[in-house]
Amino acid sequence: MTAPALPVLDAAALRALASRHAGPACPACVAIRAPGWEALPGSFDAAALRRVGTLRQPGTDDPTLEEHHPAGTRSWSPDAPIAPAWFPYNRCDVWECAACHRPFLRYTEYGGYYQEERIRELLPDRIVDAPR
Repeated sequence: MTAPALPVLDAAALRALASRHAGPACPACVAIRAPGWEALPGSFDAAALRRVGTLRQPGTDDPTLEEHHPAGTRSWSPDAPIAPAWFPYNRCDVWECAACHRPFLRYTEYGGYYQEERIRELLPDRIVDAPR
């Protein structure tokens, strides 16, 4: 049996999802709350998260590596915009805490000799609709 396809979310859907979950984090996800990209802690129980959507566009095998930083931010800046059409967001899935439903973005960073799971809390005021 095949798992159902994840919904592809755009900036408006992300903003709506993020806006529903303001306030303090629950004990299950407090360790991963970060306004910028962070490594997913090895001690974190990934089963505490549930995949609810994706930003990956169907039919796009090699999404751009270009980033969107109109205000001079950098990838790891906590105030960097979340722009779904741009890297690394175009390679992200959307996850939520199974306990409190707080949304997060996740993607895998591929370095020369390593892979690292990255996570960023989905904050509504960082989401921008910046088409490519």
